[in-house]
Amino acid sequence: MEPVRLVLSGFGGVGQAFVDAVLKQDGFLQVAAIRGHVTEVLLAPGLGVPERFSWGTIKPIGETLARTGAAVLVQALPSSPGAHPRALQEALTALASGVDVVAATKSHVLSHWRELERAAEEGGSRVRISGATGAALPGADMARVALRGMGCNAVRACPNGTSNFILDELSEGVGLESAVVEAQRRGIAEAEPSADLSGSDAATKVRLIAGLLWNWDVSRIAVEAEPIGSSAAARALAAAEQGLRLRAVAGASLDRPMLVTVQLQEVAPPDPLFFITGPEKAMVFSCPEAGEITVQGGRSSPKGAALAMLKDVYGLAGLNNTGFN
Repeated sequence: MEPVRLVLSGFGGVGQAFVDAVLKQDGFLQVAAIRGHVTEVLLAPGLGVPERFSWGTIKPIGETLARTGAAVLVQALPSSPGAHPRALQEALTALASGVDVVAATKSHVLSHWRELERAAEEGGSRVRISGATGAALPGADMARVALRGMGCNAVRACPNGTSNFILDELSEGVGLESAVVEAQRRGIAEAEPSADLSGSDAATKVRLIAGLLWNWDVSRIAVEAEPIGSSAAARALAAAEQGLRLRAVAGASLDRPMLVTVQLQEVAPPDPLFFITGPEKAMVFSCPEAGEITVQGGRSSPKGAALAMLKDVYGLAGLNNTGFN
C-alpha cells in the first residue's frame, strides 16, 4: 500500500514533535516535505530530517504539494500576526486543490472560517482542528461527531491549562507574578502569557468548538472575557477556604447565540470543572436528554498537540474502515 504523504508547515516545537510521532508509526504515513520560515526540504521515505543548512529556498505551497503528491497539509505554524497570511494562503490553496488540512494553527481558522469552508467544498477536501481546540483533549471530536443527534445546547469549559495551574497556585497563597513564573518554569505557560491571563485563549478554543457544534461563523462570534488580575488571588484563597475552586470558565450556549464568555467562577463538587488540577483541561457538554457529557485531561504540551494532529491525520486517511473500525 502506498503511504499517505504529508506536507508539514511549521517546524517549531509542535512540528518537530509531530515528525517524531510519525516516525514512530508503522510507515503508513510519510512526511514528504517540511516547510520552515524561509526554507523547505523534501524527505526521502524512511530517512530522518537533514540539518537546516541543507534545506532549499521555500517554494509556493501549490508547487510543494504537487511535487510531493501530498494528501494532507499539516499546519503547525505559530498563531501569530506575522504567520497569519501564510497560514491562510497555504490552507486555502491546499483545500481548493483537494488536499485535506490538519491545523494546530488557530489564527486563520478564527478569522476566515467560512472562506476555509468554501474552499473545502470547492476542492472536495476536509479540515480538522483538534490541535487548535485543546491539544490532546478530544473536544473537537466530541463537537464534530460524537454529539451529533444529542441535542447539545451549551458547553462550559476550562480549556486553558495555564489558567487552571495559576489559579490553583493562587489558592495556596502564591502571588500572581510568582504563579506565572512557576508556570513558565515548568513549561506550562508561554513566555508571553497574556492570552492565558486575559481569557483570550480559552475563548478562542470555545469559539472553535461552538463553530463545530452549531455551525456558527467563528469569525463573527463576540467575546466577553474576565481576566485573571490582581483581585483573583484573594478570590482564589477565599474559594479554597470554603472548599471551592476558582476557575476561568469559558462558555457558549444556544440561549445566547454568537457569544462566548469567560468568567472567573467559584465551582464546587460535583461540577467536573472542580476536579481538574494543575494544567489539565475539561469540557462539559450539556445535552438535555442525554445529560452532561464531560471530557477531561489532555495536558497542554507540544507533544499533546502533535498527537492530536496525528490522530486527525489517521482519521482522514480512513484506516481500518471496516467492521467496528
